[in-house]
Amino acid sequence: MASPVLKRPIQQLVFALLCAAAGAPAAQPEAVHPIRFLLSFDDGPSAAGEDNPTEKILDALARNAAQPGIKAIFFAQTRAANGGGSTTGRRILQREQDEGHLLGFHTATPHHSNHRYLSAPELELSLQRGAADLQGISGVAPSLVRPPFWNYDAETLAAYQRHGMRVLLTDLSANDGKIWGVNFSWHKRSNMLEGLARLRPRWRAGAMPLVDGEVPVVVTFHDVNTYTARHIEEYLLILLDVARELDMPVAEHPFYDERAALERAALASAVRDGEVRPPLPGLWNWLWQ
Repeated sequence: MASPVLKRPIQQLVFALLCAAAGAPAAQPEAVHPIRFLLSFDDGPSAAGEDNPTEKILDALARNAAQPGIKAIFFAQTRAANGGGSTTGRRILQREQDEGHLLGFHTATPHHSNHRYLSAPELELSLQRGAADLQGISGVAPSLVRPPFWNYDAETLAAYQRHGMRVLLTDLSANDGKIWGVNFSWHKRSNMLEGLARLRPRWRAGAMPLVDGEVPVVVTFHDVNTYTARHIEEYLLILLDVARELDMPVAEHPFYDERAALERAALASAVRDGEVRPPLPGLWNWLWQ
């Protein structure tokens, strides 16, 4: 019986001979690294006084059947009257920081404003305010930004970079942003399965970042969505299930559980070249062409 040391070369030789007999190229089976889900949440925190969705999500990340103690990135609207600009919102941002999550910047305008449609002084003021707001809570300036509506251009990208922020988009999306009052999903599993299946060839080809021996897969939700808050544990289990179905091994800890590792993975996954437009979920690629 072949030793473990010799077993793989023998397998590779057999594979090559079979390919040659079939007239196929003798490409070697690819080495793959486990994936690790990097959770992110947009548009919060919620300022709801009762049944607050952001707080329900924080509770679920701490205690759930998939992996207790999950840490996530929360991209905050720091000046929204119904969000980070409220007493409740600021308290929740402090809770996110205290519980080991990572605070990222979304916007510091009164509303969910598209940064591309702001004047240069308006964008600069929003960035200054947002960075100051988050630094006042975490003690450090935010390193990550997610542009509202995923929309950015060379000018806004340069403005973010001047403030030391890198743009993080997403690999998978729950498509749970509130659009025309819709905040539910009948296709939670099929949506995640299709998204991860589209990502799989890039992962197999080694075309995704490798951080600490694992491949981060960025997943986006909205913590102001009450439906998401009620179903977040189900979403976590769905992610593990579709990874198994697609034969994509996950890390020993399939979700990030430590802020520094979370930030390293996010920065490695951030936009590197303003001329390259990474794929976005749903209709956003078409909308921003």
